[in-house]
Amino acid sequence: MPLTRIVTLKGRSSEEKAQIGEIVLQTIVDKLHVPANDRFLIIEELEREHFSFDPTCLDIERSEGFLIVQITLNAGRSADVKKEFYAELAEQLHQQRDIRKEDVFINLIEVTKDNWSYGNGEAPFIV
Repeated sequence: MPLTRIVTLKGRSSEEKAQIGEIVLQTIVDKLHVPANDRFLIIEELEREHFSFDPTCLDIERSEGFLIVQITLNAGRSADVKKEFYAELAEQLHQQRDIRKEDVFINLIEVTKDNWSYGNGEAPFIV
């Protein structure tokens, strides 16, 4: 049940943003084993003055092509699964959209299943 948010600087084309979103969602399905129809995505573009990031934190050289992928999802995946996901997502964005791996920041926010309501004010996972 992930909710995915991608934040980038303004200036990417609609086509590029759509492709980035598709790459992220497909990698979530493939590597985090989420159902294919569980796709909830927000793509947010910000002006540079509203998007601050350190260009060299942890000795990683970031450019203006930097983007953040933040995914809220159910807890329970192993560290190995997460590491494989991080590597694959950075690789796919690099291969398919020529985004530098250094510019891909990924953050997973794990929650329990009782933190979701998909509509109608109902909590399907609270029994």
